[in-house]
Amino acid sequence: MTEPVRILLADDEHLIRGALAALLALEDDLTVVAQAASGPEALAMAKAHRPDIAVLDLQMPGLDGIEVAAQLRRVLPECRTMIVTGHGRPGYLKRALEVGVRGFLPKTVSAADLAGIIRTVRGGGRYVDPELAADAISAGDSPLTPRETDVLELAAHGTSIAEIADRAALSPGTVRNYLSSAATKLGAENRHAAVRIARDHGWI
Repeated sequence: MTEPVRILLADDEHLIRGALAALLALEDDLTVVAQAASGPEALAMAKAHRPDIAVLDLQMPGLDGIEVAAQLRRVLPECRTMIVTGHGRPGYLKRALEVGVRGFLPKTVSAADLAGIIRTVRGGGRYVDPELAADAISAGDSPLTPRETDVLELAAHGTSIAEIADRAALSPGTVRNYLSSAATKLGAENRHAAVRIARDHGWI
């Protein structure tokens, strides 16, 4: 008999994580070897338990699922990664695929489908939810430069111009220029509206 697929589950919502673990435990060929409630914990658990598959929530404290997947690709390349999300914004799918994520699916997926997708990914396949893929195609690429994206992402947390300048190692005037440029490209009246538009498209 072949060894069961070893799975790491990472989700900051304890109830969801526990329910998933219980449902996957019903499958003879799958076993949950570790659980995590944050991005850094997911990395630590992956290094300790060396799972075959890491099922990662997109939004987690510390590091998001895509950042965890990117790091796992470097430190544990044999571990395949999947993102499960309640935020199916198009930009996230593109970023996930760029860092080698093999599965991208909504949290509305059934336990039976999730088990099947885990088997597909373990076998070398890939699964992207059709609706999320269609949304990503229709949304197109972000018009923002990497620097505009970085500055807008900092602004999304309510950070002041001075704090953004300090964290991004830029002058306050340069930060204002980047925010103004981003707002113009997104057709937004101010940086707060620009943040909302960029988030809606999954560009930050």
